[in-house]
Parts: sequence; structure tokens; C-alpha cells
Amino acid sequence: MMNKTFFAPWIKFSYLHLWNEIGRLKQKLITQFADRNTKIISPKDCQSVEMYFNSEKMEKTIGRVAEKTAEVGETVSGLLVKKAFTYQIMALDDLHVFSQLSTTNISQRITIAYTGAFGVLKHRLKQIFESVESLPYEESEGPAFGVHERLTVKYELEKHISLHWRSDTISDMVSDSVVALVLNIGREIPKVAVELEEATKN
Repeated sequence: MMNKTFFAPWIKFSYLHLWNEIGRLKQKLITQFADRNTKIISPKDCQSVEMYFNSEKMEKTIGRVAEKTAEVGETVSGLLVKKAFTYQIMALDDLHVFSQLSTTNISQRITIAYTGAFGVLKHRLKQIFESVESLPYEESEGPAFGVHERLTVKYELEKHISLHWRSDTISDMVSDSVVALVLNIGREIPKVAVELEEATKN
């Protein structure tokens, strides 16, 4: 017969399942662990049993993120990396140091047919974006301008323009907006030309 003190010194559990309807042992265990939140169950054969466990997840800051002790309520920014059952928050530059992961930059380019004047496109983009600045260029490259220092619009030969940007969430949104404008501006060329002429006079 199993001694009722067998579990006490070193086993901590939330659920205890007893099979074959061990009634006397079950009653002794219930008495022994009455002061603990322990469920002791003796299911019948082929009876399904459900158990619910609440696990606490803890994230540890390492590297540059851990150089400064965060105050209560302060926001900690970084990359959350999961390895097995551990979570770590680290800076982007520390990713290759504390993990086997690495980062890379993706430069994107798209070429779009455009038959209008390059100045008309720049004028319309200034109506949408706060920062549209002309960029220095060589004669072989053609005119170009930047949008919020995130995207470059270049005038190509044979009635085409090209967009260049380094991929990230905001730059991708800017490029999508510019592409949508270019694809629709052809239907409004006469109207935009008038707007550009009036803006030049003013």
C-alpha cells in the first residue's frame, strides 16, 4: 500500500488521476491535500478526462535592450524571439549575436508606363505628400525626385518611369500610393496640365 506521505515532500501538482477506482487512497489524498488547490480524480475505464493548465510566459531582455533598466509602465521596444520555451527581447542589431537568425535589406524597383510630363506627376504628388524634392542627376540618368526620403521616382526613356525604394512597411505604403496615382493620372492629363499651369502662374 502506498504511503500517504509519499507525495508530500517534493511533488507539486494540480491534477492527480487514479485509475481502477482506488477509493481508500483517493480519500487519504483528498484529506492530505485539502489545503491545496489540487484536483484528485478517479475516472472509469475509457472515460475521457480534460485538464486545463495556466502557464506563465516570461520574456527576458538581453543585449542593448537590457543595458537600461526599464521603469514600471515603461515601454520596451525590440524583437521578440522565441527559442524552445524561452522568449527573449533584443535589438535588431543584436539578432545575429544572440540567435542564428540574420537580417537583410530588400531593394525594390518597378517600371511603369507613363506618357505624361514628368513635371505633371511631381505636381500631383506634391498635392498628396508633404515632402517631394528634386534630386541631382546626370544627363544619362534623367530627372528624378524623392518622396519623403523613402522612395525615388526616375524618368526613364521611351515613356516610362521607375520607382526605387528599400522595402519596409511605410515605404511599401508610399510606393503603393504612387503606383496607384501613376496608373490613374493618364485619364486626367488635360485637367492636371491646367492645374500645373495655374500653379506656375501663382
